[in-house]
Amino acid sequence: MSDDEADLELLALLRQSLGLGPANQNAPAETAVLEGARYVYDNSIDVALDSQGTRTAAESIWAAMRRKEYSTKTWATHELHPKAKNEDTINLIFTIDLLNFSFWSDSGPDQRFAVDYGGKKWTGYWSLVAALQRALDEGIPITSSDFWQSEDDCSQDLMKRVFRSATNEEIPLFDERLACLREAGRILYERFNCRFLNCIDEAGGSAAALVNLLAENFPCFNDKQRFEGKQVHFYKRAQILVADIWACFEGEGYGRFHDINKITMFADYRIPQILYDLGCLRYGPLLENHIRQHKPIPSGHTWEVQLRGCSIWCVELIKNQILRQHPEAEVNAILIDFYLYDTMKAREAVGDEGIPHHRTRSIWY
Repeated sequence: MSDDEADLELLALLRQSLGLGPANQNAPAETAVLEGARYVYDNSIDVALDSQGTRTAAESIWAAMRRKEYSTKTWATHELHPKAKNEDTINLIFTIDLLNFSFWSDSGPDQRFAVDYGGKKWTGYWSLVAALQRALDEGIPITSSDFWQSEDDCSQDLMKRVFRSATNEEIPLFDERLACLREAGRILYERFNCRFLNCIDEAGGSAAALVNLLAENFPCFNDKQRFEGKQVHFYKRAQILVADIWACFEGEGYGRFHDINKITMFADYRIPQILYDLGCLRYGPLLENHIRQHKPIPSGHTWEVQLRGCSIWCVELIKNQILRQHPEAEVNAILIDFYLYDTMKAREAVGDEGIPHHRTRSIWY
């Protein structure tokens, strides 16, 4: 047992000694992501929230979301996102979010990893979706967990073909992406009868339960760090997987989750960037200098944890401010995150990024 793992027998004895009785097995699932974000915010010294900036941003974000009619329907309007509402789409979303990490590049916009598909050149997250859609068009069963497990069928050479680039730069963390697919294929085979849909069924309509199931069963989704003596959960890709299913199916069918609002913003490198530009986040001089000089920050470094935790808490405050001022608003942290990400990508496309994003290379985001 590692230091991070709870001794369940010891916890049970402790509860009994305190007269607390056994834990309630029927209690609603909680991811503890928001609790961890609040702890990070309370103990941060290099990242701070600007209260006035956050309130002002909340109004401008909500106005823009209303103007653009931002909702779950927006997800499927993206050219590359699947439109069908069936198990094939579920499998594609699962595959996307298994591999949905680390697309940033220090190369120029014309030199960075990109995928040619549908007559366009795609970068960032969209390069991944384009590569997977292209593979399916070419008859490669890239969303099949049986395929992932076979080193003969799903060979390194074939996967390099799947992720072939329109430039000289290859996709970052290629080996790690292949390892994620192999691991997920094995776990689906051993525990879920080779169907990701069985994970959704086991969660019983709870978004939080599905996030926890992913983190507990699939190591590549178990996104957590230690910060100031406490383990904090981020679960970025597990949460965005649930959110993508919810948005794709517009909260119905496979996407019906009774506690979807327990999902927080997805702690990556793009949302802190736009929150800073909107005047919501403030950085200490050393951290700001480091980011502006494009210097890498190791995964798990205190700066990185502060950036991620404070961003989650900031978006939560933005959401609460919108709901206080506009009680009729149908908004949650997912939709705010989707809007902020799309806005940041639009700014990137026209060279209007403001502060650079922080540079951390990892499988978590």
